[in-house]
Amino acid sequence: MTFANSWRPRSVALGAGLAAAALVLAACGGGGSAGSNSSAGGSATGAITVGTTDKITKLDPAGSYDNGSFAVMNQVFPFLMNTPYGSPDVQPDIAESASFTAPTEYTVKLKPGLKWANGHDLTSSDVKFTFDRQVKINDPNGPASLLGNLASVSAPDPTTVVFKLKVANDVTFPQVLSSPAGPIVDEEVFSPTALTSDQDIVAGKAFAGQYTITSYDFNNLIQYKANPDYKGVLPPAKTDTVNVKYYAEESNLKLDVASNAIDVAFRSLTATDIADLRTNDKVKVVDGPGGELRYMVFNFNTMPYGAKTSDADPKKALAVRQAIADTVDRKAIADQVYKGTYTPAYSFVAAGLTGANEALKPLYGDGSGGASVDKAKQTLQAAGVTTPVEIKLQYNPDHYGTNSADEYGMIKDQLDASGLFKVDLQSTEWVQYSKDRVADVYPVYQLGWFPDYSDADNYLTPFFSENNFLANHYDNPAIQKLITQQAGTTDKAARTKLIEQIQNDEAKDLSTLPLLQGAQVAVVASTVSGADQTLDPSFKFRYGALSKS
Repeated sequence: MTFANSWRPRSVALGAGLAAAALVLAACGGGGSAGSNSSAGGSATGAITVGTTDKITKLDPAGSYDNGSFAVMNQVFPFLMNTPYGSPDVQPDIAESASFTAPTEYTVKLKPGLKWANGHDLTSSDVKFTFDRQVKINDPNGPASLLGNLASVSAPDPTTVVFKLKVANDVTFPQVLSSPAGPIVDEEVFSPTALTSDQDIVAGKAFAGQYTITSYDFNNLIQYKANPDYKGVLPPAKTDTVNVKYYAEESNLKLDVASNAIDVAFRSLTATDIADLRTNDKVKVVDGPGGELRYMVFNFNTMPYGAKTSDADPKKALAVRQAIADTVDRKAIADQVYKGTYTPAYSFVAAGLTGANEALKPLYGDGSGGASVDKAKQTLQAAGVTTPVEIKLQYNPDHYGTNSADEYGMIKDQLDASGLFKVDLQSTEWVQYSKDRVADVYPVYQLGWFPDYSDADNYLTPFFSENNFLANHYDNPAIQKLITQQAGTTDKAARTKLIEQIQNDEAKDLSTLPLLQGAQVAVVASTVSGADQTLDPSFKFRYGALSKS
């Protein structure tokens, strides 16, 4: 197969159709009056409306690596490997088997007779196309960094895919196939060399997940319909029609779920709103296992004393990062801003995962998790840094929730009050923010991380590999070697030690500064069930588990 022969783009007039669909959805309004009540194999009746503030960047899996976009992909694209409800462990999805057939060879056999919603055959050719284009496009906002161990993909017959790996016995590779790098795309709809527009994807009906998209109004309204031909590891969707409404303000999301104008609110509500909703008998607050981390990211080129600044000095730049780590009071932020819904984070892997430690705690601040301005002052003086250090600090007000303003306002206050820093705090909305942060616009900036899969590697490879997702110009070959080594280590005890060593070494470099760890929280109407099934350690919120009585 050649790309030139396999890609056949389709030109479809979308404008009027999408506008009309948006009007239909807008007329539906609240808690599930829209759409058909017929069920494609499910048992529930009544459409469900989900509300969220999580924004989409792009539907093309090669061009986005964020929770808002992946939330859509999880509903509509097929995966080779996926996680059943309630489990962090992957199983074959549209595959019937997947295993190592040699130390550097992972072979997947597809289920026979797979189809895309548009009627195209879904074969191994689509799978090879998917991963080849992911690597070729290598979009700075995409997940190609997760495929660093992929050497090549072959499709010897219509149902067989063979992945050749660079490192033998990669224990993380099955998980990677279930991650944002893993959605399979239709080679007859997607471009092999460039990102495909949301409109072309929707018009091309390039879906084979639990749901298809029947109408799409970018970051406003999406309507999903259960896919009767879905052949993955999950059961048939319990609800035929799901409408997802996108909110600019958490306050409006809270008001709508509190009054049952919508059925489900998921990502993100403020800590105060969640506490208030726990007292509302019209809704249920459902808590799930946590894996989200919130970071401060340092751009090694443009931060104070960075490599591309006029006074570049790596030792002074390191001292600045260390002094910030000494000064920030995580517990105050967790208690005062997040009311305990987030807890202090002292390492790069979420607490609870194998290999997680607290490498930052003894190195910075008072050595017990608290802040120490005296230590920060000593660190800067020893490196010859003139104070106050001017810090241009950027945060995002919509993607990570409106509490981000309070969070970063408190960080600014803590740094300014030390007398060692002078912070210029700015904010940018997500669609622009996601572009700017990889274009060296922000010397120091906020990032939140919601894991792709439940393994420590997912907190290491995307951040600290040579061509990492952060695009912050951090490059430590010794740590990269350890990351590669742990991925190919099958002995659990030996791998755990390597993961711990990576965290200990990274804590000395501080290319990022972990601040907080949070849990998953959904708020649902009292008539809605199933949220507890999908708020699981896979960290994937699947609408197919939801039903309404």
